Amino acid sequence: QLQLVESGGGLVQPGGSLRLSCAASGGTLDFYAIGWFRQAPGKEREGVSCISISDGSTYYTDSVKGRFTISRDNAKNTAYLQMNNLKPEDTAVYYCAAGEYFAPYANTWHAQDEYDYWGQGTQVTVSS
Repeated sequence: QLQLVESGGGLVQPGGSLRLSCAASGGTLDFYAIGWFRQAPGKEREGVSCISISDGSTYYTDSVKGRFTISRDNAKNTAYLQMNNLKPEDTAVYYCAAGEYFAPYANTWHAQDEYDYWGQGTQVTVSS
């Protein structure tokens, strides 16, 4: 059974950067699309970004385009979310998720039921 562990969250000032990591164990990420989701207090969990299994296609929610970059290193069995120019509205618990053989498209990548495994989340707080 695949297990995902997020790390890299913390407190950062507006305009700052963080890099989240999603380390997998119990299996290989080679056959999984990876998604990052976030949930702010009092709000529903929303999709932030996704990277496909093999062709490198990436997807982002509009509010993070140009600021966040998703990547994966299958050799390290790890995915990343580089977050730059952070804003207070980015404050949330960030989750990574893996969808086995999931082929994401522009209108499906954020569908949470396509993801089979989820991490426990890491808190990101953007505040001065």
